[in-house]
Amino acid sequence: MIDDGSTDGEVTRLAAHAVIRFERHLPVPPPVVWVALTDPDFLSKWWGEVTLDLRLGGQFDVCWFNATPSGDRLTMHGKVAALDPPHLLETTGDVHGILRWELSPESGGTMLVFTSTLELPEEFRSRTLAGWHFHLMALRHALAGGTADLVELPEWPAI
Repeated sequence: MIDDGSTDGEVTRLAAHAVIRFERHLPVPPPVVWVALTDPDFLSKWWGEVTLDLRLGGQFDVCWFNATPSGDRLTMHGKVAALDPPHLLETTGDVHGILRWELSPESGGTMLVFTSTLELPEEFRSRTLAGWHFHLMALRHALAGGTADLVELPEWPAI
């Protein structure tokens, strides 16, 4: 997978919660990015195994392919909280809190603004930022027709 050079992840605090924010220019139009965010087959190329019911209140569960340090696969159980195709998808889940994907057209493609609002203990801050950086790199790579190793995560040490 090719690193896109982006290192723009930021964390801000809102009371007991943290807000992680990434911005990415993706060289395809918003409807193509929308498919990457909502089609289970496409999601499996850059994020994990997803079960979803794409409607307000619908199920949005993600099971990551890589194992946790204890050897288990982490699953986020979530619901669709906001939906405005192909511009906005927001989910709430038990692992990553509120995930918000905002898409807007721009010259040459799409501006993606991704945020995750969650309880984030300081000891997990770097790992969580690195994880989202990895998945956003994998998203860009998948949009270009590539695949990422979502089990072994060979890019992880460098991130």
